[in-house]
Amino acid sequence: MELIDTHCHLDFPVFDDDREALLAQWRQLGVGEYIIPAVGEENWGRVMALAEHHQGIRYGLGVHPWYVGAQTEGALARLEALLAGKPRGLVAIGECGLDLRTQVPQEGQLALLEAQVRLAMAHDLPLIVHSVRANDTVAKILRRFKPARGGVIHAFSGSLHQAEAFWQLGFRLGIGGVISYERANKTREAIRAMPLEALLLETDAPDMPLQGRQGEINTPASLPTIALLLAQLRQQPLADVISVLHESTLRLFPRATMNLTAD
Repeated sequence: MELIDTHCHLDFPVFDDDREALLAQWRQLGVGEYIIPAVGEENWGRVMALAEHHQGIRYGLGVHPWYVGAQTEGALARLEALLAGKPRGLVAIGECGLDLRTQVPQEGQLALLEAQVRLAMAHDLPLIVHSVRANDTVAKILRRFKPARGGVIHAFSGSLHQAEAFWQLGFRLGIGGVISYERANKTREAIRAMPLEALLLETDAPDMPLQGRQGEINTPASLPTIALLLAQLRQQPLADVISVLHESTLRLFPRATMNLTAD
């Protein structure tokens, strides 16, 4: 059974020189499908093109909180127009969310997140949510809007209470390199206690490398290691973990609009 990397920025320039060879290499390692979240209007076309030309790639369209200030007037209307066309491979709104770290500009983040939640509801799509130092605030927003399709909290880092709150709201938790860091004990304990079907596998490549690989470019090649670490953390058979998460991923991000014919 192939692993699905539910959050991977394959369109980023760091992969441009050898993307084809890398996709083949990762396929040999057992990683066969990807969800690519957009970060802003500047890369909507790139993620759509990748899905058009490569088997096993689906994507989200949205505006990442880091890129809110870079969007030009009318970006939200242009996003809505794209969504209305129901392009092949589109499975989510995102990456959207809140990042409340002091070094990240805050202006416009909240309004754009709420606008994207409304778009997700209007177009019956799940959300890919970036939530950094913002879990309680994000949960409050989601509780107010109650998006029926739910979504995923990318790179979840938080307490069991926060994890349970997101799961009750219909949101799964993206599990990546964070679980390799011993200092992330609170998050590791939360992930150990949650229902397995509440979790999804992701790398956030080229970011968020595993412990011991800080400073290196992260790739989907790390996904089998993340799956193994999760199985060890939960003390469950690896095959069971992969099977349940595979089914859970396809339930949230169906293959119905995926390109099944491109090479």
